Formats: sequence, C-alpha cells, structure tokens
Amino acid sequence: KVRTFGDGDIHIVALDCGMKENIIRCLLEKNAKVTVVPYDYDFRQMDYDGLFISNGPGNPDMCTKTIYNIREAMNGEKPIFGICLGNQLLAKAADIQTYKMKFGNRGQNQPVIDLLTNKVFISSQNHGYAVSNESLTEDWKPYFINANDGTNEGIMHKHKPFFGVQFHPEARGGPYDTEYLFDNFLTNCQKVKENKKTDFYINTNYS
Repeated sequence: KVRTFGDGDIHIVALDCGMKENIIRCLLEKNAKVTVVPYDYDFRQMDYDGLFISNGPGNPDMCTKTIYNIREAMNGEKPIFGICLGNQLLAKAADIQTYKMKFGNRGQNQPVIDLLTNKVFISSQNHGYAVSNESLTEDWKPYFINANDGTNEGIMHKHKPFFGVQFHPEARGGPYDTEYLFDNFLTNCQKVKENKKTDFYINTNYS
C-alpha cells in the first residue's frame, strides 16, 4: 500500500522493492517527505520532486512493470537515485544489460572506487546480480567500480540527474562512508524544484 512519512520540503517517491527502513530514516533526517509505493505502482501521475528506487532481492529482469515506469520517468528531468537492485533497474530502464555473478559481493568491507574523484570508500554489499560495464549506452557512464574485481558499483547519466549505486550507503551498522550520496540526490531534487541547473550535481568536498 501507499504510505507517507514526514513533511519535509522535498517530496520523494520511493519504489519499495524490498526497501530497508533505514533508507526512509536517512531521507527523513535530511528534511524530505517520503511516499513509499509498491514496486509495480504507477507513480507517474504523482506530484513529486525525486524518484528513489530501493534495494531488493532477485533478478531485475523480472520487474518488467517497474522498469517500464522508470523508463517513462526518465523522459523527464526529475532526479532518480537507485540503490542495489535499484541500480540494476535503473540500468535496465536505460537498456543496459545486467548479469548474474558467479558468487556475488557480500559483506561490510567491500572497497569501491569513485571514478569522479578516484577516492576509495568502504561499503556494505549483498548482491548476486550486477550491471555490465561493457553494455553502458552512450548517455551513461560508470560511477563506482569494485576495487577487488572491477565489477560495476554504480552508474550515472552524463547529462541528467540520474544515478545509482550497487552498495548500501545507509547500511546498519555501517560503514557510512557514502551516506553523502543522499545529500547529492536531495540537492539535485532541490535544484530541479527551483528550476535551477538540472545537470547532475555532486559534492566532491566530502571528508
């Protein structure tokens, strides 16, 4: 069912594909209003400032209705942020391929490289599918890669404020090295809401 949390200035529609409650907490702590909808819900007629696509189990190919709705949303300019399965669904909506990994990446100590800054962060992960770097289309580029095996850990659009990561910035109990990604997402939402520049914004002055 549809549930709404908070009354912040930025309204986020969150697709619940198996979402962790701490994702809602992270958004609420940053002054967002969050409307959580089922993974296959048609949110396209809703009034919102940004779209969040959650983590969840299973093969992204099975979420056909979700992929269709995300693809339709990508025709607009409203920011999109996906985590874990959400990264894969964002990729599928952009006609980028995913694949089942032999073992998957698990645990709280997975190093990921931010390709914008070449900084390494420690992340929490639990996924058996991944986005194919080789199949990225013209408008997309890798955002993070895994320092151990070189697999994709995130994608970003070259011109629009759409991005996803394969790891969990909100993971309990950490690490919280990449929680700044929620700030980047909400800053993008604020910029679009105020009709300011809509190119992808990222704060690289994090510690």
